[in-house]
Amino acid sequence: MSRLRIFSESDPSHVELVSSDHAEIARELAKINVRFEQWEASQPVAPGASSEDVLAAYRADIDRLVAENGFQSVDVVSIAPDHPQRETMRGKFLEEHFHKEDEVRFFVAGSGLFTLHVGDKIYEILCEQGDLISVPDGTTHWFDMGPEPYFVAIRFFTQPDGWVGHFTGSDIAQRFPRYEAGQAAA
Repeated sequence: MSRLRIFSESDPSHVELVSSDHAEIARELAKINVRFEQWEASQPVAPGASSEDVLAAYRADIDRLVAENGFQSVDVVSIAPDHPQRETMRGKFLEEHFHKEDEVRFFVAGSGLFTLHVGDKIYEILCEQGDLISVPDGTTHWFDMGPEPYFVAIRFFTQPDGWVGHFTGSDIAQRFPRYEAGQAAA
């Protein structure tokens, strides 16, 4: 179940707001210019489906987003729990960073945890199958796919080098919860 938790940046032990209601999550995130949507496939997507089949199943929403935002490329990324480089891949974006273009991900399957640092608040968004999140360029955040990652996601890019992580050097990400798939939505 998708979930939003909001914390004060100074107190990771106190949750100020928690919601698993998609409409409420979208409203709260819209306040900080983060897009959060739910998409449904136009046709079934079987486990192990090709990238082409995945993109075809969501073509109408993909085309709408590309037209609205001018994305130049769209791809599909898939990570499984037995991936030999899962620890390295997980560690790559666990620290606070930002990008010079929007980070846009749609979860076809599986899940991941985006944590955004905006002003003096921390917004923790558990994204699962059917969730689209668009983190605006320049927004400091981190992403955790968990120790046994599993997700299939559609990614949107404006420029090939725009998605490079620019790290802040802050240790704030180490003070907030990490993602463990299946953890209680508390």
